[in-house]
Amino acid sequence: MKEYKYILFDLDGTLTDPAVGITTCVAYALKKFGIEVADISQLNHFIGPPLLDSFMEDYGFDKEKAQTAIDYYRERFRVKGLYENEVYGGIEEMLIKLKNSGKKLIVATSKPEPFAKEIMRHFALDKYFAYVAGSNFDGTRTAKAEVIEYALQSIGVEDKSACIMIGDREHDIIGATKTGLDSIGVLYGYGSREELENAGATFIAESVRDIANLIMV
Repeated sequence: MKEYKYILFDLDGTLTDPAVGITTCVAYALKKFGIEVADISQLNHFIGPPLLDSFMEDYGFDKEKAQTAIDYYRERFRVKGLYENEVYGGIEEMLIKLKNSGKKLIVATSKPEPFAKEIMRHFALDKYFAYVAGSNFDGTRTAKAEVIEYALQSIGVEDKSACIMIGDREHDIIGATKTGLDSIGVLYGYGSREELENAGATFIAESVRDIANLIMV
């Protein structure tokens, strides 16, 4: 296995479990359109992909309607939803181990960057990371490949062979491949082994502990 210097992490489903906050806020937005969701766990598929895509693909919204849904979603998310979140067990210990070994840690998420930075600050994870990269509120830079490129450019990384992307959904793996990065698909999040392997994950980690074991060879 290569020696990786720059370790990029997805946020939702990889560092933290945001299920309650995301699904509750999606249900809040859908209710504005008269759509009631009895079991919010049915909205777990919203965790990971860009919200615009999910509202359009899953509910048949056109782009304008989907953007309105996102605005409703953010009404609740910015004041409450982003805190309805939980750091996965073992994450902080793993981050400490990687940082102490000289790795540069980066967040690359499709979540709006200000939200991502506030979540990292709230859970006191920001001190382990060299940079937190996310999307823009205007809907630009939401594709994972775009976020990865932006993150690497922001900290001046040119050698992509020294980088690896870690995430729980196919979007993370596909984004890594498009930008020339190796990837680790994690199974404790919201993507299945089949999804991650079909997307072309370089490695699969069944647990948080497996991440450090794969990287620190």
